[in-house]
Amino acid sequence: MSRPLIALDWGTTRARAVLIAADGTVQARRSADRGIQSVPAGGFPAAFAEIAGELRRMAPEAPVLLAGMVGSRNGWVEAPYVACPASPEAIAAAGIAVTLEDGARATILPGLSCDDGAFDVMRGEETLLVGLGLADGIVCLPGTHSKWARVERGVITGFASFMTGEVYGLLAGQSILARLATEPSPAEAEAGARLGIAAAARPGGLLNAAFAARSEVLAGRMSGGMVGPFLSALLVAQEIAGARALFGSLDGLALVADGALARSYGAALAAAGLAPSVTDPQDAFVAGALRLAGALRG
Repeated sequence: MSRPLIALDWGTTRARAVLIAADGTVQARRSADRGIQSVPAGGFPAAFAEIAGELRRMAPEAPVLLAGMVGSRNGWVEAPYVACPASPEAIAAAGIAVTLEDGARATILPGLSCDDGAFDVMRGEETLLVGLGLADGIVCLPGTHSKWARVERGVITGFASFMTGEVYGLLAGQSILARLATEPSPAEAEAGARLGIAAAARPGGLLNAAFAARSEVLAGRMSGGMVGPFLSALLVAQEIAGARALFGSLDGLALVADGALARSYGAALAAAGLAPSVTDPQDAFVAGALRLAGALRG
């Protein structure tokens, strides 16, 4: 790069901004609880200044790249989805320009869509996928709505979404199972996760296996502290089985996750006989933003 870059991962509830120096190193980071749902109509230029104004003052010549839900129909402006197969160049070319408070221009990246029998969309994850620089492989991006994507010859050719995180929140927080759950000890968390992975392998499917979180407690064979970890591991293991059914072999899998998600998915993937490479999402975002900014200049 010949000059710095300011990139924002602007989601529904949070925004994360990064200033990337001309040599590709991260010079500064900022984050705020200023997701798009907190921004009133017409308020995005001011919200950007609140989130990343300091970075702009540090590098006023830096181009600005915005990714995530900021490009949704509820965001700053809608950046239409790019249909798969999608190359980094196609993603960059579909960016939408907006004007900042100081009159400078910024580019909002589009999301991706695919139709492999069922229409699916992503917004924000495409930047992480580009940042991996994969030639070929399958990528898992855990989250509220986890994404599994297929990359062939450097092009994102398809993906599938799984409502794993959201379904966990519903089961653990609002279903009858929530009444049984208590805060787990480390030993309970480990034991509950182990039982959840085992339950996912039994015939009967998710709906049958989830009920065991109640019946096993009633039988005295599972403690309340094991309920949450059991459900989490069960859902993740079911997600992995679903991805295998869709994509076939998952050998050479790349996992983009950190913290608790990296640990829980790592354990479930290991139980499934998989040993993925692991990339921190922030590192993938920085690399993806750099690559897409380069494609924009090209």
